[in-house]
Amino acid sequence: MGKTYERIDGRLRSFIEEQPLFFTATAPLADGTVNLSPKGLKGSFVVLDELTVAYLDFAGSNAETVAHLRENGRITLMWCAFQGPPNVVRVHGRGEPVFRDDPRFAGLLATFPGIDPAPHGLRAIIVVHAELVRDSCGYAVPRMVYEEDRDSHRRRFVREDDASLSAYFTGKEHIATSIDGLPGLPLPLPPSTV
Repeated sequence: MGKTYERIDGRLRSFIEEQPLFFTATAPLADGTVNLSPKGLKGSFVVLDELTVAYLDFAGSNAETVAHLRENGRITLMWCAFQGPPNVVRVHGRGEPVFRDDPRFAGLLATFPGIDPAPHGLRAIIVVHAELVRDSCGYAVPRMVYEEDRDSHRRRFVREDDASLSAYFTGKEHIATSIDGLPGLPLPLPPSTV
């Protein structure tokens, strides 16, 4: 039976911090495309306090999560236990993208000591304020073994500087504007402070 938690602490916090993979789900207010994205890379997720989490938003071929958060802020994060006792944890809340030119950016970035974001084309930091935290059994989640993070993302984006990264984003159809026409990532990309 699922349980609701008042805060992210103790065993619950340990569980989500130990998972190498989590998922984000967002959607526009009106009819439109629901977005579900896997997130990983060791060190790219942190628990900021008992009701706030954050993750690094790296370069990619679209910006649906950013667009949906800019429009309405609704987001759900989900972690599954692929090893150990079965468990699924969801954090439902309000999120916001903190872009590279935001005064809060440098301070937030300092809370991610376990990863060098420079070779990944860091676009923003997504901050999520939890409104509902629940777990469920996870009995149907398969057992799988985590081997390691892929190095494909780093190898692809390590060669980019701010100008070439902005050019890459400008060339992609759904970076500045979402699939449903919502404002996505502001371009040109603000200079990196990393």
